[in-house]
Amino acid sequence: MNAVEQTLKTQIVDYKPEHRQRFKEINVQWITRKYIMEEEDIKTVEDPETYILKDGGKIFIALYNNLVVGTCAYLNLGNGVYEMIKMAVDEDYRGLKIGKALGFETVESMKQLGAKKLILFSNTQGSVEAIKLYRKLGFTEVPLGNSEFQRADIKMELSFTA
Repeated sequence: MNAVEQTLKTQIVDYKPEHRQRFKEINVQWITRKYIMEEEDIKTVEDPETYILKDGGKIFIALYNNLVVGTCAYLNLGNGVYEMIKMAVDEDYRGLKIGKALGFETVESMKQLGAKKLILFSNTQGSVEAIKLYRKLGFTEVPLGNSEFQRADIKMELSFTA
């Protein structure tokens, strides 16, 4: 399959309530593979409408042949700053460049929506491939500071300048 055919099979769309179950399944899948579900994880996957969308956040869904196979959400922290959270691709669909498409399209969408800065927290041991992708997206490492996640050992950010 060439890149054009792959792109035609993958679509990035805005979250809808009917995506809620797959949003939860995909995120629980990757988290529980190497970590435990923490309080913030549980709140997010159980009620993304309240926890993410209510305060101006965004959730993007990756569809592959019209099946929900990936997620990427952004918490609105205020003043044009958003935190990228719950970026995941169903393990049965990894290797198809869905994460790359999800990352590039959602970062560009957030820029177009007026985001000034994106931040994220990750883990350098369990998320090696994700961190490589974040660097390709333009994120750079910054001091960790405080994170609500015990598994976080790296903080990255991407600033948009006018």
